[in-house]
Amino acid sequence: MSALILALVAGAVVGLALGALGGGGSVLAVPALIYLLGFAPAAATTASLVIVTATSLTALYAHARAGNVRWKAGMLFAAAGLVPAAVAGAAAAHLPQALLTAAFAAVAALAAARMLRPARAAAGHPQRAVRPARAARAGAGLGALTGLLGVGGGFLAVPALVTVLAFEMQAAVGTSLLVISANSLASLATRGATTAGADWAVIAPFTGAAILGAWDGKRLAAKVTGTLLKRTFALVLLAVAAFMLVDAFA
Repeated sequence: MSALILALVAGAVVGLALGALGGGGSVLAVPALIYLLGFAPAAATTASLVIVTATSLTALYAHARAGNVRWKAGMLFAAAGLVPAAVAGAAAAHLPQALLTAAFAAVAALAAARMLRPARAAAGHPQRAVRPARAARAGAGLGALTGLLGVGGGFLAVPALVTVLAFEMQAAVGTSLLVISANSLASLATRGATTAGADWAVIAPFTGAAILGAWDGKRLAAKVTGTLLKRTFALVLLAVAAFMLVDAFA
């Protein structure tokens, strides 16, 4: 199968997961780029950032039109992650490939664990006081994760915005896209050389398919129960994490 077809199929799957689940789909982008399309781990994280940025900005536009983005709070949360994202992005190119692979596998496993965990009731969040220091730590941590591993971190950003900034779920999903976009752009800014040498013949169709797949994912979410979608995707992530760990230490 040609690289173009593989890129289109992988991008469609990533977009489908993003659209159906509202986060976590980008965790599949890096392993798809490494194991299906032959990217080195460092190059895969850079390519993933391009894909995450484009899909997040597209989804952000849709959520902004629906009034689900809290711009001021989102920009403050994102600001705490800009420097960590840039620093981590610059450091990623100098880290051992096996370490990047193992770290990514751990994040994939964490994402799967969060999806398998029973959902908690959101009652009471609007009354919780927002702690600026805690919000800054959460924003910085998310930025570092985005910069280092090339993942959007929606599976972490949404619960962080709900618990730390007391957002309702729709606002958390919409605002998380603003945070993810800002962090991804900051990390890409420090990877100029790597981006210049990127294989755009693969990245461009992958990104386009992911954007289109996200719209299909939204329609799929309306037909299939959220619990079934999350459990299925979580099992796929666990399998990917296990494979990457074995590969890293083989």
